[in-house]
Amino acid sequence: MSMISFQEIIDSIEKLSVDEQDYLFELIKKRRIEKRCLEIANNAQATLECFRQGTAKTGSIDDLIADLLDEQDNEDK
Repeated sequence: MSMISFQEIIDSIEKLSVDEQDYLFELIKKRRIEKRCLEIANNAQATLECFRQGTAKTGSIDDLIADLLDEQDNEDK
């Protein structure tokens, strides 16, 4: 099974009518949005599960910033 190169995809798209290209771009955009929504939902589900298990960190925004800065400092060492 051979893979289609990126350039071949571009060439194929350029052969489409303007209306077909517009439809394709909207379809791709919609699917990307749907995929991102699913990723967000999965992340939220994982976060809720961590919270239920007591393994999620809790705190204020200042606590979060301090944790992020501490992690950054540790990475720089």
